Amino acid sequence: MTTHTLRSKRRRSALRTVAFLSPWLIGFSVFFAYPLISTVYFSFMKYDGFRPPTPNGLENWTYVFSEYRLFWPALQNTLWLVVVMVTCRVVFGLGIGLLITRIKSGAGVFRTLFYLPFLAPPVAATLAFVFLLNPGTGPVNSILDSVGLPSPGWFTDPAWSKPALTMLALWGIGDLMVIFMAALLDVPKEQYEAAELDGASSWQRFRFVTLPNISPIVMFAVVTGVIQTMQYYTQPLVAGKVASGIIGGSGQQFEPGYPEKSTLTLPQLIYNIGFQRFDYGAAAVIALVLFVLSMAFTALLMRRRGGLVQVGD
Repeated sequence: MTTHTLRSKRRRSALRTVAFLSPWLIGFSVFFAYPLISTVYFSFMKYDGFRPPTPNGLENWTYVFSEYRLFWPALQNTLWLVVVMVTCRVVFGLGIGLLITRIKSGAGVFRTLFYLPFLAPPVAATLAFVFLLNPGTGPVNSILDSVGLPSPGWFTDPAWSKPALTMLALWGIGDLMVIFMAALLDVPKEQYEAAELDGASSWQRFRFVTLPNISPIVMFAVVTGVIQTMQYYTQPLVAGKVASGIIGGSGQQFEPGYPEKSTLTLPQLIYNIGFQRFDYGAAAVIALVLFVLSMAFTALLMRRRGGLVQVGD
């Protein structure tokens, strides 16, 4: 076989490979690479969406990190929600999954009851929670008062607004419950029987049998939870609007984060500064910060996956 023929075969093989990869390459280029490159480009530009962008060096970065008073509260709230909300959702979802898989009768009814809240639209669910947790007229505080327990301000109190959002997230735990139930039902029963013969307690069976078998699903739940929480936008915005009493039309300006910036998140900040204040350069900077944080959390979790798999060692 001549060198020319060999090169022709390699070229045809490469073209076939590119042809098969073309759907992914087009999708990656259009929906990831181009937006990411554009965001980096606009982060060094002064751009309001009306006039052509003009270079301004590091002014956008300096403004966001040094002068923009809402950035650091939004970052702190977002990190709080990532750590607390994701942890609570994973633990609660796993606990509900364990409970339902051990119920002998009526498991289908409980599974349906726990899954139905997940189907509720985010806006409707948030509205219902704000009214239920209303500090003056809500039934939750009325019940707490009747039994002599303190009644928090919930969405009107900066100390309780993020825990209230976490409660809302736990109410819609049906997605994780179903995923964990599928993983739990897939654990080999022979391993449980062998552990019982060895005299393992319930906690030991969970630690040395259940957890190592479902560790990939736990990691999936944590990683997807982090990514979703990094994009947390609708619920805190609606809760802040309703709790503050501002439910105006589309032309009404609203400063997100009520009460006292405690529900402000980075996605809200991107929308506020980019599409309400028309400062696309600063919005691009915040978007890049959000992207880097998401990648860093995901990389850290994937590196620690080995430790989670070997938890029973």
